[in-house]
Amino acid sequence: MFSFGVVGGRRAGQHFIEAVELCSHLANIGDAKTLVIHPASTTHQQLSDAQLEAGGVPPDLVRIIVGIEDVEDILWDLDQALTAATKETTATSDPSGEQQ
Repeated sequence: MFSFGVVGGRRAGQHFIEAVELCSHLANIGDAKTLVIHPASTTHQQLSDAQLEAGGVPPDLVRIIVGIEDVEDILWDLDQALTAATKETTATSDPSGEQQ
């Protein structure tokens, strides 16, 4: 298992999850499949960004549990989902970083 933040914050993390094709969007662990979750838009969606940060869960955090699929397929899926998430988030932001 590993986690990382997606450039673009909470919205980009959610877009990343929506863009994966191979990985499964599930909150459980112990599966043979690669699983991804964005806590800020699922298990912790009721919290504000400040509450997430106070609890140690950055709004852009994505957690991945790597399964038994071919590593090249997993990498392809993560790459295309990150590209889609950051492209969509960047396209809807102004230069100051504020969402439009």
